[in-house]
Amino acid sequence: MNAPRKPARRRLDGVLLLDKSLGQSSNHALQTARRLYNAEKAGHTGTLDPLATGLLPLCFGEATKFSGELLDADKRYVATVQLGVTTDTADAEGKVLQRRPVELDLSTVEATLAAFVGEIEQVPPMYSALKRDGRPLYEYARAGIEVERVARRVNIYRLRLLDSSELIGEGRFMFEVCCSKGTYVRTLAADIGERLGCGAHLAELRRTGIGILDVVAAHSLAELEALTDDGRDALLLPPDSLLAGLAEVRLDTADAARLRHGQAVRWSSVEGSRLRVYDPELRFIGVCRQVADGWLQPQRLVAGG
Repeated sequence: MNAPRKPARRRLDGVLLLDKSLGQSSNHALQTARRLYNAEKAGHTGTLDPLATGLLPLCFGEATKFSGELLDADKRYVATVQLGVTTDTADAEGKVLQRRPVELDLSTVEATLAAFVGEIEQVPPMYSALKRDGRPLYEYARAGIEVERVARRVNIYRLRLLDSSELIGEGRFMFEVCCSKGTYVRTLAADIGERLGCGAHLAELRRTGIGILDVVAAHSLAELEALTDDGRDALLLPPDSLLAGLAEVRLDTADAARLRHGQAVRWSSVEGSRLRVYDPELRFIGVCRQVADGWLQPQRLVAGG
């Protein structure tokens, strides 16, 4: 007897704001969501460690063409720091390297956090996916090999202590941070601990925002499981929701048709700028770049847009 055929994957376009749960890999979350939507094509916009929870935008269909747009966006997190204990990974999953006594007050912690606001240098952690000679750093770390890493400049736009007066007495505190791309929050936690003189590691992390996207609009896999197909589809945002940081251009019918066929059209804007483009009916066409001599050049277009 032949096994029943699996239903054909759906051609589905859109963005799901997922609230990833603790202990789950980003890829597992993606594959579970893809199964629930029975989507033909899916991808994410940058991973979250299993230790972290919170906002993980997932892309389906044509939205996957723009999944890289959020990699350069600013990120927001709420972090819990464990004082007095350093680990080899700078987070709670690592091996304990040292324990030190903690004797701090609220004002000292607040002043230390303020010193990290602005442009700072971070040395990327060994337990990271950055590559050296084609191999991720975590492979060297697992083999007991430490390689030299070049410090990188990142921006900490906002760093504020949350209501943690009681936690500090227990050797913990929480902070909210808004930071540029490339910032390692666990490195930030470890560096703050060293500045305080007692060492620290990242105990918990929750991503609350990417660009204008906020975790308050996100949904867990458990919520998705409980919905009907129509209910799940209603949660999807359009592909251009990933592009809110780009200026909008609305073309007339003739230019929209030319652009859909991959032809450049005349437009006056700042040379080098990237723009999201729509037709007269506000149907999204794609992303274009303004090039020399007043031409708008297609960069990435949606199929049938």
